[in-house]
Amino acid sequence: MHNEFCGWYFKCQSRDETIALIPAVHGSGESRAGSLQFISREENWILPFSGGRCRVEKNRPAARMGESVFSEKGICLRLRTDSVCAAGTVRFRGLTPLRYDIMGPFRCVPFMECRHSVVSMRHRVDGCLQINGNEYRFHNAAGYIEGDRGRSFPRQYAWTQCCFQAGSLMLAVADIPLGPFRFTGVTGAVRLRGKEYRLATYLGAKAAVIRDGTVVVRQGNLSLTAVLLDRSARTLMAPADGSMTRTIRENVACRAFYELREGGRRLFSFETDNASFEFEYP
Repeated sequence: MHNEFCGWYFKCQSRDETIALIPAVHGSGESRAGSLQFISREENWILPFSGGRCRVEKNRPAARMGESVFSEKGICLRLRTDSVCAAGTVRFRGLTPLRYDIMGPFRCVPFMECRHSVVSMRHRVDGCLQINGNEYRFHNAAGYIEGDRGRSFPRQYAWTQCCFQAGSLMLAVADIPLGPFRFTGVTGAVRLRGKEYRLATYLGAKAAVIRDGTVVVRQGNLSLTAVLLDRSARTLMAPADGSMTRTIRENVACRAFYELREGGRRLFSFETDNASFEFEYP
């Protein structure tokens, strides 16, 4: 039996605070275990869980890590260890799913290294979490939920997500192995004033630029640019061959620039301090 992983990414973003919680399971058989990661501007940590004390659903954003529960309805935290003390509840409502699977036809391709899913591009978050003495309050705040499962994160990739006043966006470009071949895959979606824009390899999207924290994706007359302007980041653990042994760096709330163009028309162009960004290219 091959080692596999499955994890869900729950992000909560207010004007002043941004946090992300990532429950996951990994391994196989008797070696199967779980982990819960937390990242904010102030701190990050990972808690291990034995296989008997955790459960993560593959096909929907549902997880139980000890006494803590995660779902599309919200999060209830109950954690007390030597290094982490966390409690509280946040509730979600008004989830905004994509019109169809972000993987498109690739969802039917077997043996892919990593399968990505987007549950909600934006939803309302209300509640309060107390984590290691810090209080995170959310009132009519913004949330985002996505998931990954498979064997490993891509060898090289860039990922970014941001909720902004007129909508939300996510974009990922990655080195994808497929049998004896490798290609640069693109998955991206923008929700802007109620309209969805999709950029993806299966729709003809190509990564025109991936360097120095800059990603430019073009698809027909659409062009999406994301630029990481703040290189400070915190450490996260990521899957490699089904085990959480790889170290990556994420900015959960950093300064970045985004621009979306359609033909000669600029649909948006802005800088923000609330971008989430991972840039795992040299």
